[in-house]
Amino acid sequence: MARPRAALAGRPPSCTTTGIIVTLLLDTGAIYALADADDAWHIPMRDFLKEQRQSLLVPVTVIPEAAYLIRKRLGPPVETRFADSLAAGEIAVENLTLADLERSAQLLRTYEFLGFVDASIVSVAERLKLRALVTTDRRDFGRVRPNHVAAFRLLP
Repeated sequence: MARPRAALAGRPPSCTTTGIIVTLLLDTGAIYALADADDAWHIPMRDFLKEQRQSLLVPVTVIPEAAYLIRKRLGPPVETRFADSLAAGEIAVENLTLADLERSAQLLRTYEFLGFVDASIVSVAERLKLRALVTTDRRDFGRVRPNHVAAFRLLP
């Protein structure tokens, strides 16, 4: 989970970036892959993020889902490292707005295969006009048609 703290120095806990630097929005699968060295996505995700200079961002809804999976599969010490990385500002946290919640509900009605956490990721990405998602979930995010681009670019 380690990422140089300086990468987010001076940014508030809930932030968006503008200009040349674009925020990378992570889903639960991306966070889990970083935490689990045995996960098939661990090395590709780690190597991809090592090369990036953008700030990392997760919607607040991703945190409990990721923490639950990490604790259940990898144990309390790994969950604690995840919490420490959030507290250190290595990953910024984006709160949901009322409009995000409304859009998430709309997405759930449109895409029955999409769960609430994934719908909230799409909602935040749309609000922030992010064109890419850092995810291991090619199937579901690949089927969603966001309102600001034809499709998300799925990274890595």
